[in-house]
Amino acid sequence: MTDRTRAHVYVTGRVQGVYYRATTRDAAQEKDVDGWVRNLDDGRVEAVFEGPEDAVRELVAWCETGSRAAEVEDVSAEYEEPEGLDGFEVRW
Repeated sequence: MTDRTRAHVYVTGRVQGVYYRATTRDAAQEKDVDGWVRNLDDGRVEAVFEGPEDAVRELVAWCETGSRAAEVEDVSAEYEEPEGLDGFEVRW
C-alpha cells in the first residue's frame, strides 16, 4: 500500500468564479484523492487533499494551473498527517 499523506493548500490569484472548485473536485476524484475545497473571503481558494503521496503531490502541482479560466499567482502547501477523510466535497 502506498503511503498516504495530506496537503493543506492555499491558492492565490483569479481563482473564484472561474470553476476552480469544481475542476479541483473533478481532478481529485480522477486521482481517487479525498478532501475538500472552498472559497475564502479574501479571494483565495483553500483545499485539503488526502491520499497516496504521489497523487496528492500531482494535485498540488495541478493547482498551479487549475481551471482553464483561472489565473493562479501562487500555491502554498503544507504536508501533514492524514485525518482519514472519505470522499471529496466542495464546501461553501
